[in-house]
Amino acid sequence: MPDSTTDWTRAGRDSKDHLIIDIHTHTYPTSVDSFIEADDLIEEAKRIGLDGVCITDHDGFWDHREVETLSKRHDFLVLPGCEVTTEEGHLLVYGLRKYIFGMHRAGFVKNKLDVERGAMVVAHPYRRTYRKGAHTSPAAYREMVERAARNHVFGMVDGVEVMNSRGLPEENEFSQEMARWFQLPGTGASDAHKLEDLGSFATEFERRITCLDDLIAELRAGRFRAIALDESRVPALAAAAS
Repeated sequence: MPDSTTDWTRAGRDSKDHLIIDIHTHTYPTSVDSFIEADDLIEEAKRIGLDGVCITDHDGFWDHREVETLSKRHDFLVLPGCEVTTEEGHLLVYGLRKYIFGMHRAGFVKNKLDVERGAMVVAHPYRRTYRKGAHTSPAAYREMVERAARNHVFGMVDGVEVMNSRGLPEENEFSQEMARWFQLPGTGASDAHKLEDLGSFATEFERRITCLDDLIAELRAGRFRAIALDESRVPALAAAAS
C-alpha cells in the first residue's frame, strides 16, 4: 500500500522480469472522447519504452482476437480490458468480453468477474468524492475520506488507481489515501485520451506478463505497484529535483 515513504520512481526495477504496463488507456472510436487510434497508441507506447498497454475503452469491449492481431502486428504486448461505468464509480475490468445489462452495478460486475476469474481496479476514485474547496482543515479532509470509504466497491476490487495523469496532484493523493484506508495495492496509468498523456504514470509488475491471463493473475495476487514515469507529476519528487 502507498504511504508517505513510497518510492514512485523506476529505481526499484531490478529484474528483467519486471514489466511496466499502462493498464488504462482509451482509443477512438470505441471511446468517443479519445483522440488516439489504436495503432498510434501502441507505436507511441513502444517509442517511450513501455513494455505493454491495456486498451480499456468506456463501456466498450474489444474483440480479443482483434487485440491479438494488433499485438502481433506491432510486436508489442497489447491486452484487452474495459472501463465500466457503474453507480459506485468507474471500474477497470479485465477478463470479460462484452457489455451486458446490469453492468451499471458494481456487484453485478464483480459476480461476472468471479465466474470468469477476472480482475478489477477502482479507477480515479477521487472523482465525485474529493472536493478541493472542502479541504479546509485536517478534520474536513478526514470527513471526505470517511465519506468516500462508505462506498462498498472497495471491498470488491484487487487494487486502487492511485496515479492518474488526468488527476491533479491533490486528487491523486486522495486516491492514495483511499488505498491506504482499505490496505489495497495501487496502480498507475495515463488514462490516455491523447498521445501526450502516455509516459506519465504506469504500473510495474513483479513477474513477467505475456497474456491477459498473466495480467489477471498478477492483479489478483497484488504483485504490482504504481510508478511515475514523469517525476515532475509527483510534487515531492519535483520539489527534490528543483
